[in-house]
Amino acid sequence: MSIVRTIFLQCSPASVSPFSAPSPSSNRVSVKFTVSCCSVAASPVTVVNGNVDKKPLDRNEVRLGLPSKGRMATDTLDLLKDCQLSVRQVNPRQYVAEIPQISNLEVWFQRPKDIVRKLVSGDLDLGIVGLDIVNEYGQGDEDLILVHDALDYGDCRLSLAIPKYGIFENVNSLKELAQMPQWTAERPLRVATGFTHLGPKFMNENGLKHVTFSTADGALEAAPAMGIADAIVDLVSSGTTLRENNLKEIEGGVILESQAVLVASKRSLIQRKGVLDITHEMLERLEAHLKAAGQFTVTANMRGSSAEEVAERILSQTSLSGLQGPTISPVFCKRDGKIAADYYAIVICVPKKALYKSVQQLRAIGGSGVLISPLTYIFDEETPRWRQLLSNLGL
Repeated sequence: MSIVRTIFLQCSPASVSPFSAPSPSSNRVSVKFTVSCCSVAASPVTVVNGNVDKKPLDRNEVRLGLPSKGRMATDTLDLLKDCQLSVRQVNPRQYVAEIPQISNLEVWFQRPKDIVRKLVSGDLDLGIVGLDIVNEYGQGDEDLILVHDALDYGDCRLSLAIPKYGIFENVNSLKELAQMPQWTAERPLRVATGFTHLGPKFMNENGLKHVTFSTADGALEAAPAMGIADAIVDLVSSGTTLRENNLKEIEGGVILESQAVLVASKRSLIQRKGVLDITHEMLERLEAHLKAAGQFTVTANMRGSSAEEVAERILSQTSLSGLQGPTISPVFCKRDGKIAADYYAIVICVPKKALYKSVQQLRAIGGSGVLISPLTYIFDEETPRWRQLLSNLGL
């Protein structure tokens, strides 16, 4: 069931932003806000006297929530595919799918904010969303736990932005904004945002007292020019959209640096059978793939009197140390009827940015027949994030 309430606010020209031009055709400004909420009949959450009673559904399947639309959805599916965890969706119109490589795992496509809400309610066990969404809709819920905090996509920042013109022309920091005499109890700083938890929290923590917030979704950059708001709090990637709308970020105005994260329900990890094992497998696959990103295996032959002598030459070069050191093996050949090992094969791992320099250094110390191939996975003995997760769970 869905409840939608539309609110019309009217204000006199005096309340219009002091840097916007008055409208010649009207003496009053009307602003419409639409607030909606929805409830799902199958939700296990019961509200009693305003408190949420979390009751996980009695089910055996482990549920993973993934974004249903947009760039985040595409990048998430691509990452999972790169980790050999391809999502199979029989019908693109269905919101449920599976990952054949992991048994007993259901994939549910949801809006990012609903993923967080359903993790809290117990409808989902795991989810991949942006850190900004976790903080905005999780609101510090102790049941939410970050399994992987840096999936290397969806990078953005939640930031406060103000106009470049008018009374803000010479304002370049949060401190200067807070000290502006214009903001009073009767005329507060008006901020338009979709982040109604993080926005007010940030302002309170930074001592901005006279602030009001209006809820808006999409095209927030137009709000100051329309006189609806004095500033906005929104996600910023490159900053191009802000600049094209004559807005600017200010020093101290970044609220949160965000990217895609793997988040879980702590209760599910501890209580629901299979969740911890599936989380371990997903975490290992993600860690191994992300660690290998941008890394290359370099193999070459090198003449030498012994493996130690070859190792000494290799380690004298700054770009040839590899992850833990070079792997050196004898290359056997038959000469005059006898087996001899005049050459040694070396294998090292180097980052992409140092690849050509490494090849040059190899050649300089006698390397030949250099072969290069990209790495797909680097599995550690045990991922540090897994140890940290167990520690956070008290296991």
